Amino acid sequence: MKDPQNRITITVKSFATLREVMDAQIRMDLPKGATIRSLLAELSGRYEGLNALLFAAPDTLRDLVNLLRNGRNIQFLAGLDTPLDDGDLIALFPAVAGG
Repeated sequence: MKDPQNRITITVKSFATLREVMDAQIRMDLPKGATIRSLLAELSGRYEGLNALLFAAPDTLRDLVNLLRNGRNIQFLAGLDTPLDDGDLIALFPAVAGG
């Protein structure tokens, strides 16, 4: 049985074209110490096509892809190594083209 004290629960929301390959909102149970990097690996394993929408190359997010942890862009935190805490809200915004 998993020890709940070594787990966290977060909410992930996706927007725009990301909703074509994943749920609009999901709750996830992750090990304590999880990071944005490990979250994205877990999500990419669940949702076919997600990795290609998020990453230009391994460990390199596509230009204009924005990931927010509790409203703060991870690029102003620790990037892909931003730690996750119980109750966090992660928002995934894909690159958007405009005219």
